[in-house]
Amino acid sequence: MIIGIDIGGTKANGLLFDPETGAVRGRSLQPSRHRGPELVEMIVAMVSQLRSAEAVSVTAVGLGVAGLATRSGIIRYSPNLPELIEYPLAQEVQRGLDVPVVLSNDATAGAWAEALLGAGRGVADLVFVALGTGIGSGFVVNGQVVLGANGFAGEAGHMVIDRAGPEHHTGQRGPWEYFASGTALGRMGRDAAAAGRFPAGLAAAGSADAITGLHVSRAIEAGDQDAARLLDAFSCEVARGLANLVLILDPSRIIIGGGVVDVGEPLRQGVEQWLSRLLLGGAHRPPVEVVLAELGADAGALGAGLVAAEASG
Repeated sequence: MIIGIDIGGTKANGLLFDPETGAVRGRSLQPSRHRGPELVEMIVAMVSQLRSAEAVSVTAVGLGVAGLATRSGIIRYSPNLPELIEYPLAQEVQRGLDVPVVLSNDATAGAWAEALLGAGRGVADLVFVALGTGIGSGFVVNGQVVLGANGFAGEAGHMVIDRAGPEHHTGQRGPWEYFASGTALGRMGRDAAAAGRFPAGLAAAGSADAITGLHVSRAIEAGDQDAARLLDAFSCEVARGLANLVLILDPSRIIIGGGVVDVGEPLRQGVEQWLSRLLLGGAHRPPVEVVLAELGADAGALGAGLVAAEASG
């Protein structure tokens, strides 16, 4: 068995599972910790709980975090865990365990999980994007997950789409995730409501400022035409960044995950249609398949465990 733990800013999702089949044998969900020693203590306790509940042999533990996670197990920077900058998380957890511990980026881990166990099965070249508060991404090329020289590969949400665009909270101007994340969908809904173009959202939220991406998603499900127009504009922004990734990586499949994926088929279809329009030479390329992720909130934990299993041999 393998244990994978996806460590977010508010919670940590731990899974005990069979890496061959993905069958989950145990779960542990705990509030996250932001200070190093407290987080290490929590992780060791989660591993012990998962192991003892099933009384099985565990061969590796994988940890997934958002941000810059080095191959050597150090969190260089994480927006979700700002107190852990330059923190050797894998090494500190290793002190309390008798199995290898491997750290990876959560979206990279999610890409590997979808490749082996989810919507990417049987595909050698794919792009995974998680549309949530920001945009996480991971790549599989020639059947191998792409880590990069340091383990930092896959930060596509921060690539600049419009260098004269609005300033993002990172200080960059016009990064992709400003325009195409779940946060962006909510902002589009607020702007439309303030201009009188999204009355359904205004009625549901009570005020334009209270509208979130969830209000837009629910209006789309209800068949609201204003929300449908918002989705079309949003799908275009998602496809704009994906077109850049296709030009670089030439994948055969794109997997869309994250919270926004709850919109479902209308999102998938909109992104696929816009991608075919925006992609340079698109009429002369084989179509790039766009699909929805299958593993949901478990992708990060499953992927972290799978990366650890491979790294530990």
